[in-house]
Amino acid sequence: MIDKTAREMRALKDARRPFAEALTDLGLMEPFFHRTAAEIDRLIEAAVTGYVESMQRQAGVQERTGTALDDPLPF
Repeated sequence: MIDKTAREMRALKDARRPFAEALTDLGLMEPFFHRTAAEIDRLIEAAVTGYVESMQRQAGVQERTGTALDDPLPF
């Protein structure tokens, strides 16, 4: 495991509240209520890492808009 920077640690701490709010809104808080901060941070890191890595992979691929102009022009 790589040591986190102060900024990364702060970001994880700041993300706990919105994570808890989302769990509560979805009725999923009970299974997470007694988890440690480290376990919650691990879940947050997994989601954020997966999201960021996907966005980076997609950065090299032109995004389709769903309009007729997405397809190459026939001339």
